[in-house]
Amino acid sequence: MNVKTNIMEALDNLFSAKLRSFLAILGILVGTGSVVALITSSQLATEHALAQFETMGTNLLAADVQPPQSGIVSSQQQTSALTLEQMPEIQRVSPQIVEVAPYITLFQSIYFDGEAVNGGQVIGATVALADIMNIRIAKGRFVSYLDRSNPYCVIGSSIAADFAAKGVSDPLGKQIQIGDWLFTIVGVAQPWASNWFFLADVNKGVIVPLDVSYSLSQYAKINNLLFRLVPNPDIPSVQAMVLRELKKLLPNHNISFRNPEQIINIMKNQQATFTWLLGSIGGISLLVGGIGVMNIMLVSVVERRREIGIRMAVGARRSDIRRMFLMEAVVLTLFGGLLGIILGLLCAWILTEVTGWEFHFLITPPLLGFVVSVLVGIISGFYPAHRASKLDPIETLRSE
Repeated sequence: MNVKTNIMEALDNLFSAKLRSFLAILGILVGTGSVVALITSSQLATEHALAQFETMGTNLLAADVQPPQSGIVSSQQQTSALTLEQMPEIQRVSPQIVEVAPYITLFQSIYFDGEAVNGGQVIGATVALADIMNIRIAKGRFVSYLDRSNPYCVIGSSIAADFAAKGVSDPLGKQIQIGDWLFTIVGVAQPWASNWFFLADVNKGVIVPLDVSYSLSQYAKINNLLFRLVPNPDIPSVQAMVLRELKKLLPNHNISFRNPEQIINIMKNQQATFTWLLGSIGGISLLVGGIGVMNIMLVSVVERRREIGIRMAVGARRSDIRRMFLMEAVVLTLFGGLLGIILGLLCAWILTEVTGWEFHFLITPPLLGFVVSVLVGIISGFYPAHRASKLDPIETLRSE
């Protein structure tokens, strides 16, 4: 018997027991679909995050400046902080530094016409922040150095959408209350892709002049610095120079750094871990489906004992019987695997539509799903096929 004949007979036998075949296919479909959907979604999520860093560029550096723990140093040292006037001095420590953007993050209650606004994060910043983090303005303008004594602000796209839901299509010139202060809206930011590099959400935030942010809270201090460097910078060298300068200004503060390349490597490692984890979860589903196929094939062997005996009586070899049942198992799992691949890709596509990620076809997850489904068919069908080939033809003919 050739392969084509085996496949045709396998299809005939599977269609003769539609419900049983459907249940077996369903188990493989769910398992393969889980593997394809989970791995594809994981890879697309990582690619989406990496694309954001590629847009920003890798010539960036961030420094976090945190005060020392209470009780270790004097209260004067705890309350000391960086000032805007020190930024030129910090920038001059290395010719590789093009621009420095200090910023302050605060959480304050925000109200418009007496109603709470969706958000609550206030970002005290200079125009350098917009340059470095690629914050674009949809309406109006960004806050500038000239606004350092004026209560002006820029709202994020999510807050602007909240305004629109309340019937305010153009928020420019409107006033919002932040804490005890009234701020006039002078700009609306475009939707901004959040990332792990900038520790604030522009979409849900309100950006105010850095000098003005000091008036909002006694805890308002410059605790974050962003640096834009020359192309292809020597980041470790710049980091060492900046650290030395910051330690000179704030000797007892805790200072940490991060850069896009460092975060990209972390994300790639996490993606690899998640891929194995999610693949294992899908593999468990496939294992359950494979056990289901094995049980169904064993039932098929019992029900078709007389058929097996007749085939052997007319000249079929044991290897032919083994091949016949093995082919049925492979066709069953392969059919379920192909449907699972389609279902998995469809689920991944739906996820990208919901999250706004870019969907594109990745060859590895479907190929992995195809190969695994074939292997599951071979493994789960081997024992029933072997058991069928070992039946005594005389005993099988007597069984009915």
